[in-house]
Amino acid sequence: MLALRLTRAARPAVQLRRLLVAAASAGTGFLLLGTLGYALGHPETPGTALPRLAWCLVPLAATVYLALAVARTDPGTRPRPGLSAVGLGPARLMAVSALTTALSTTLGSLLALVAFLHLRGDLRGLPFDGAAAGFLAAGRPLPLPGALTLLALVPALACATVALALRPRDPRPARRDARPLGRFGAYGHAAGRETFGAYGRFGARLRAPARRAESDRGAGEAADGASGADSADGARTDGAAVSSAGTGAGAADAAEAHPDGAGALAPPPAPRAAPAGLPWGVATVAAGLTVQAYAGRTVPALVHLPADGVAVLAGWVLTAFGLVLAGPGLTHLCGRLLQCARPGALRLLAGRGLMAEATRIGRPLGVLCAVTSAAYALTSLSHGPAPAFGPLTTLGALVVTGCTVATLLTAAVEARQCRAETTAALLRLGAPATMLRGAAALRAAALLVLFGPLTVAVADLAALPSAR
Repeated sequence: MLALRLTRAARPAVQLRRLLVAAASAGTGFLLLGTLGYALGHPETPGTALPRLAWCLVPLAATVYLALAVARTDPGTRPRPGLSAVGLGPARLMAVSALTTALSTTLGSLLALVAFLHLRGDLRGLPFDGAAAGFLAAGRPLPLPGALTLLALVPALACATVALALRPRDPRPARRDARPLGRFGAYGHAAGRETFGAYGRFGARLRAPARRAESDRGAGEAADGASGADSADGARTDGAAVSSAGTGAGAADAAEAHPDGAGALAPPPAPRAAPAGLPWGVATVAAGLTVQAYAGRTVPALVHLPADGVAVLAGWVLTAFGLVLAGPGLTHLCGRLLQCARPGALRLLAGRGLMAEATRIGRPLGVLCAVTSAAYALTSLSHGPAPAFGPLTTLGALVVTGCTVATLLTAAVEARQCRAETTAALLRLGAPATMLRGAAALRAAALLVLFGPLTVAVADLAALPSAR
């Protein structure tokens, strides 16, 4: 019920993103049902439907990725102070996010089922003069359990992915009690190094408390002498020295009030390290291009995959995975390059923003680069012996491309939400709004300059062996 209320009371931009998830789920569900229809229409060759089902994994992954990105940017399920007191802790908010995703994807699956039944002629006759009857098996009965199983794939995978990614985590760092190992049976830290047999020597354990009390008494007398000297010197100093002494006394009081360091000032956070996936991504892209170069010289069929076609497809998968791995590192490198050679305020702000958002924006950029390079390679090869694209292939390409672009835009919205406090602080300090817009435009231009030629180069190298 809470998920329904949050879905109904969301803003128009949030509703638009959820509708995009529903549309992507509808397209993927229709592709899965189309695979079922092809298998029903060709019962003599049941193995030919398996490659079509394997091709549906690409739009399925794109849809789940979009659903996860939309769930991350949902403002209704974001943790806020005080929500745990009313029973909306991190686990409950994660469950609400998963249920909201389930509502959107289930709506899309139902739309796909209605469209599939309408095109088959099961509702009001065959539309479009029976043009879709060939690949949807219009004259054969539809197995309802199989259709429902295929339609449940998108909601189940999307909910599981959202629940896994948004699971509650402990914000506190892991406590490391690095206690050095001493002698057997010892507790605490030894004051000094003990020689062989010192532990069992007569009177050694009795003299240890006396030495500790004597050292504490000596430290107290030294502190009293230092305070007396400070008071004598304070009578002969000016107001600045008195204020300095007051500051030191305040710090000492704060330290005594918080002996565990809880009230002390926290040290500045350590700078974020660069993403470590750039060398692995480059190596994976090189391996994928090598597999494509040595696999075969023909374009793989989109339905019947020969051995060479399977190798080329594996090379494309490796190349895409390498681009996704290298995306955060390339984004971080782009931000670092923006700050080189005596940067001004604009370039410094744009570069630091890219470095901070490298992981959040880099992966969607890598996915978009992989999809664009694959589309460019297929388009450049369409003038040769490549087969013509059918309606289901076109629908799959539209689903994958639309999900990729929508995921990138959603990641940009998430980065803007995470940067809202910094932007508000800059505006309070007097930074002009035009400078912030200029920094955003500079970031977009720098990413386009870096990823645009990279996409074209990868697409040309991927299409080169098949174009010969």
